[in-house]
Amino acid sequence: MSRITLRQLLDHAAENDYGVPAFNISNMEQGLAIMAAADACDAPVILQMSRGARAYANDLILSKLLDGLTEMYPHIPVCVHLDHGNDIATCVTAIQHGFTSVMMDGSLKADGTTPADYAYNARITAEAVRIAHAAGVSVEGELGVLGSLETGMGDQEDGHGATEKLEREQLLTDPDEAARFVADTGVDALAVAMGTSHGAYKFTRAPDGEVLAMDVIEAIHKRLPNTHLVMHGSSSVPQDLCAEINAHGGEIRPTWGVPLEEIRRGIRHGVRKVNIDTDIRLAITAAVRRTLSETPGEFDPRKYMAPAMAGVRALCEDRFAGFGTAGHAAAIRSTPVREMARRYAA
Repeated sequence: MSRITLRQLLDHAAENDYGVPAFNISNMEQGLAIMAAADACDAPVILQMSRGARAYANDLILSKLLDGLTEMYPHIPVCVHLDHGNDIATCVTAIQHGFTSVMMDGSLKADGTTPADYAYNARITAEAVRIAHAAGVSVEGELGVLGSLETGMGDQEDGHGATEKLEREQLLTDPDEAARFVADTGVDALAVAMGTSHGAYKFTRAPDGEVLAMDVIEAIHKRLPNTHLVMHGSSSVPQDLCAEINAHGGEIRPTWGVPLEEIRRGIRHGVRKVNIDTDIRLAITAAVRRTLSETPGEFDPRKYMAPAMAGVRALCEDRFAGFGTAGHAAAIRSTPVREMARRYAA
């Protein structure tokens, strides 16, 4: 199957009441493990790369890796997505390298750290939509700033995220403003702020409504029932992986992620894309630390990356099952980019 746009994939997810995990990747092992899991589960998947990942692996290498992965699994619908694009140029170069979806994160200015006002966000996101849709590519926008409702601080991950203390209103997407934003920009999906953040240290306790405002998602879905919503920073931070890392020399502090039941709650209220990065990093680190601890004389990377890939695959299979994604790949038919461009133009 050809690569699929985010809009095509999330339309199918909405029609069939499931969510799609968006897994961040930056190397071959992650890509192979995720696609093996998608194949095992007959699940469509979103492979996404941040600007940091693109700089780390190089766009040319990533584009060839993506070509190989889609050729290996031609029956799996794959959306190739840019995570947290900071300006128009970043989005355009992603499109040039074969991405079928881009995120224009206008919630922050081009420096990736300074919160932007509504006018800036709407203007630059609408411009990204105009350019991307002309190429048959989908666009995700973001309204509100990711960060902690416990501390009021924005989050910084992979060189992206607010670094200053924010007002509570900035950390929660307003439903009425969300409706205005979708109308002003024409985005295909909307990322909302409701207390999640990037990285492992999301919450200092098991999250409740005070620190994870799922009611915001419910209110936005009620206001925008036909808009696909996105949850960023939604790794669950499995306690068993943290414990295994610490048992083999790591120092992960006590922390909590986004519980699976809360993600399922979001899926019932319009969430179609769920971003996951930290959980993959934890799975890799746990396997590598365990292997090197048990065989301290080992120096062949293949000997510790193979179990790391197995750990990532198991985690991804669990997410495909938990989000209801499993079993849907075979039912999706790809629409050519030219046809998508024609539909957007209409």
